[in-house]
Amino acid sequence: MGKVRHDSVLMNEVFATLAVRPSDIVVDATIGGAGHFATLLAALGEGGGIVGIDADTAAVERGRMAYALDRRPERPVAHLVNDNFRNLARILERLGIAPVDKILFDLGWSGYQIVSSRGFSFKNDEPLLMMYGDGGVTAADIVNSSSEAVLANILFKYGEERFARSIARSIIVARTRERILTTGALVTAVIAGTPRWYQKRRIHPATKTFQALRIVVNDEIESLREGLMAALSALAPGGRLAVISFHSIEDRIVKTILRDAANAGSGSLVSKKPITPSRAEIHANRRARSAKLRVFERSTTEPGSESTSQTSPYMLSYV
Repeated sequence: MGKVRHDSVLMNEVFATLAVRPSDIVVDATIGGAGHFATLLAALGEGGGIVGIDADTAAVERGRMAYALDRRPERPVAHLVNDNFRNLARILERLGIAPVDKILFDLGWSGYQIVSSRGFSFKNDEPLLMMYGDGGVTAADIVNSSSEAVLANILFKYGEERFARSIARSIIVARTRERILTTGALVTAVIAGTPRWYQKRRIHPATKTFQALRIVVNDEIESLREGLMAALSALAPGGRLAVISFHSIEDRIVKTILRDAANAGSGSLVSKKPITPSRAEIHANRRARSAKLRVFERSTTEPGSESTSQTSPYMLSYV
């Protein structure tokens, strides 16, 4: 396996819209490839702090390495947490940190996950797992145990797959011959369930099927709702929440939750329309083409704007 490449998307736009100050308390709810984490860390100084969260232990380790490389005497507090961001409220309570000034959710998956042999990519034949963390229900479990109706509903609801029914039927037929345990076997079933013209498009015919299964395996929709609601509650007056989404299902949830918070008087959207990558970034990184950044700023009229973090400025902790 060659060197893994991961380019964090909308880096300049995230940095500009979050406007991180050296004394801020910042949460990177999705460390991933640690690109955003390292940039946010560099903007902070003594008196500031950063909480990095990821369900993937390898991502937490990348965050640890980024912190170790920062040898400034004035570097901020850093807490690295191996957990799902849906538990953000519990994580911050456990750390004794509230409120926080800036929060980032990058909902994309990193280049490291693509080559992790967990079944995220249909380009290689590998075990059909698709979990971000360890343990739990796998994509293979769902594919081999769900009824045709349930499979079709999953593909249509979470993948917006127009051929959901025929793909589900094809999966059922395929698994009667042999259990579908690899990405290659699933791709074969998907292709058998789609018309030839669909297979010749620029987008791989299994893209939406893989997306849908990944979302269900990791309970991504409910995790996102819970994580965003916790983030809004944790924001200090004047604090900002930035969310990068990569497909329409995620973006609709983000848009609705932030809009409802604005309508309730909790704050306002920094821009009415989502911020999207420049042509230059898309040309350099094709994964950025579907990215959308939405930013919410909490109202400054609420009391209690001072951060209450009591931790040492040189502490690196794991939870």
